[in-house]
Amino acid sequence: MLRCGDGSVYTGITTDIARRLGEHRDGRRGARYVRARHPIELLYCAEIGDRSAASVAEYAVKSLDKSQKEALAAGALSLRTVLDRRKALQRDRAKRAAIR
Repeated sequence: MLRCGDGSVYTGITTDIARRLGEHRDGRRGARYVRARHPIELLYCAEIGDRSAASVAEYAVKSLDKSQKEALAAGALSLRTVLDRRKALQRDRAKRAAIR
């Protein structure tokens, strides 16, 4: 997660954090969102086993509101908790769909 110049938080995945942060700061290959908002600092990063798991984690983090992202970055909220909550929500939705 990156904090941008406008105070927003950007979430993405990469296999090389230093390279990707450089691309964002350079502005030529960074994400359009970050290009317009200029990344200021790296807030949080986590190493995740494979691309598929990283995509699942990215989606779960992107669905958090800004205060929850800040809590994740500060260590007050764990990525495991975020992923577990997401799984619980998916189970609840599946149960409700099965009842209909």
